[in-house]
Amino acid sequence: MISSTDLPDIIPVFPLPGALLLPRSRLPLHLFEPRYLAMLDDVLKTSNRLIGMVQPYDAPGASGKLHSIGCAGKVTAFSETEDGRYMITLSGASRFRIVEEVEGFTPYRRCKVTWQGFERDLGVTEKDPAFNREKFMKVLDRFLNAQGLSTDWDSLGEAEDELLINSLSMLCPFPPEDKQALLEAPSLETRRETLQTLIEYALRGGSGDEIMQ
Repeated sequence: MISSTDLPDIIPVFPLPGALLLPRSRLPLHLFEPRYLAMLDDVLKTSNRLIGMVQPYDAPGASGKLHSIGCAGKVTAFSETEDGRYMITLSGASRFRIVEEVEGFTPYRRCKVTWQGFERDLGVTEKDPAFNREKFMKVLDRFLNAQGLSTDWDSLGEAEDELLINSLSMLCPFPPEDKQALLEAPSLETRRETLQTLIEYALRGGSGDEIMQ
């Protein structure tokens, strides 16, 4: 587990639309662009091995602009393919807020960040006492069927609240701005409420035919 003393002031950032990383969750990534291969090479030389995942703005005229809040993950696994690409796994450490982008000579982007306000990310696994799992799973089943997706229901049923909610937040096919809303949710309960709202909206399809019950 990473402690607050391991969190640096400047981290490399990987802007990737739709890719969501959350604390205590894992995100597999495929690196092949030269700038990100260089980033990985530099990160592996550090003691913390942190990469900041952040959503770029998806709006006209916002080219290159980043959302202010992202999540840093530690490189906990990596393997090289025969053609020089890398498969890595990031383990979510803590969210951060971008203070400013740092100019430099690296081919990848770096940002000065603050970790204040996200202290709970370094704590114990969160619980969601108000979570009605049975009703939620019924609505999730309708949502996945509507999306043409399948899942391992046994594993979902056995997963702890945080693992279930965070995994679905990362995996469900929501637009980048919705992923950002899930990232910025201050607690597990508010993230679950946001997730339910997004599922409800997708099921309604603007018609109001489906409601969360």
